[in-house]
Amino acid sequence: MSSVPFHYVDLRTFCYATEDDKRVEDALRTFLPAEYPIERAESEGHYGDRIVVLSARVENADDVRHVLSQVATLSDIDAVRSELGDRVDDNCSFFLTFDKQAAFGGEVRRGDGITLRAKVEAYPAKREKAVANARAVLDEL
Repeated sequence: MSSVPFHYVDLRTFCYATEDDKRVEDALRTFLPAEYPIERAESEGHYGDRIVVLSARVENADDVRHVLSQVATLSDIDAVRSELGDRVDDNCSFFLTFDKQAAFGGEVRRGDGITLRAKVEAYPAKREKAVANARAVLDEL
């Protein structure tokens, strides 16, 4: 994969009051290069409970390749390829969610808990072009 047709990749997860911050951060790090900075933002739930939002934006091409190499380990990557039309929006963003508990164990599996949003390069910025570019990358994985 010589060129990467993504402007950036955002990864985000929430750490609820009943979860251990370090474990949730470790789950997010499953997708990131070593020692990659993670931003923390504290918020409050409806009943006053603490929620920590952990996020990272990956913009460097080598780091984006690292994230994509983790996505490539999905056992159902073919299903992701077939769903691309539903996973790319009109703003040329590609969305995928991962199982937070599995990620804590070092496994990459689709599910809920960790959200990946990748801004796909598309000139002109049309959804169809973005789908084609995302498909080209996933076909190389």
